[in-house]
Amino acid sequence: MRKLNLGLFLSLMNIILFEDLDFRNHLKPLTLTRPIGMLRVGILTIKEKWENRLNLSVSLDTEEYLQTKYPLILKEENVFINSSFLPTPALIDLIKNLKPGQVIASGLEIVAYISDARKSAQELGKAPEIIELEPEDTFSIKHLPDLFLNNGSQIEADFKLITAGRTSQEITDPYTKVYSEENIFLEEGVNIKAAVINAEEGPVYIGKDAVIQEGAVIIGPVSIGPEAKVAYGAKIRQNTTLGPVCRVGGEVGNTIFHAYTNKAHDGFLGNSYIGEWCNLGANTNASNLKNDYSEVKLYDYHTDGMTPTGETFCGTFMGDYSKAGISTMFNTGSVVGVSCNVFGAGFQSKLIRSFTWGGAAEGYEPYRFEKAIEVINATMSRRKIELSEEDLLILSHINEQKITNEV
Repeated sequence: MRKLNLGLFLSLMNIILFEDLDFRNHLKPLTLTRPIGMLRVGILTIKEKWENRLNLSVSLDTEEYLQTKYPLILKEENVFINSSFLPTPALIDLIKNLKPGQVIASGLEIVAYISDARKSAQELGKAPEIIELEPEDTFSIKHLPDLFLNNGSQIEADFKLITAGRTSQEITDPYTKVYSEENIFLEEGVNIKAAVINAEEGPVYIGKDAVIQEGAVIIGPVSIGPEAKVAYGAKIRQNTTLGPVCRVGGEVGNTIFHAYTNKAHDGFLGNSYIGEWCNLGANTNASNLKNDYSEVKLYDYHTDGMTPTGETFCGTFMGDYSKAGISTMFNTGSVVGVSCNVFGAGFQSKLIRSFTWGGAAEGYEPYRFEKAIEVINATMSRRKIELSEEDLLILSHINEQKITNEV
């Protein structure tokens, strides 16, 4: 049989991002509504990173209730890649040279292998040849804080990938002040007025048709997604990502907004991740540092308990479709589930489970599913988008699991 060129060999392969169940549980509530591979870190989602770097389509091997929306494409021969691992030049080179029978590993964790079907870690541990990924070439998302901890470096890596060989649109507004303009990239249709953009310490990427309003200050590394809006007087600090069609104001640092989420008014948010279709009311604030500067503990769905993060700075993690009323206050290290409606005086509970309605002062109660869906549809209709049947089934599953205390 004629030996294939390695590039051709890879082009004939089917790429699948598989999930480690432990990591998937650690990353809830964000992974309640999506596979790990659909999490955004930097400018792109993990799936988009692999597709761009391999120049191939990628499918996702995830839980059954998500597969209607995220179907698995399985062929006779597939490259399985652990979706918690982010692409690096060294890892990509190893994958491009990967052969049947070989397994790429990082310590006890399986990173990649070739097979006709998903295999267990126990099976793969007996592979004829195990290739170790060096620690300096390993960047992974296994716990919630890993998202904001890697966001700055991932903005820089994605920036290089997206802008290579391309020319930025010009900043034409005479009242906008820029520093290190060579590190700023604007896609078509960007509208900037009287802003300050400082890219001395990291790049600033501004997506197609994004709007930067008067008085905004942006300090890179930062990514502003397509059709996103930075509000009047906003302070967007380092290592922050605004996903597509987000509206963000106030003071934000080291935080990721997945997509279609609003924090349009004043209030502080740091070291956090806010899911899709969320809304934070005016003057919502989230603590990211304890008064005694001690290590932050965070609720972990995998252990069903508060777990040390190893971090001094750690804010709020909010699942999709959740909302916070005016002047809501979140504790350091808070976890808010999917489709919650939180409001009222005082610091909210550090764990608010999915489909919860109320607040610390008024008390929490189950959020009636039909009402929650009505609110989601009303929110999405403002963007002329409808809740899909696939999303409705996912939400129904999460609600049922919540009722049985499984999420």
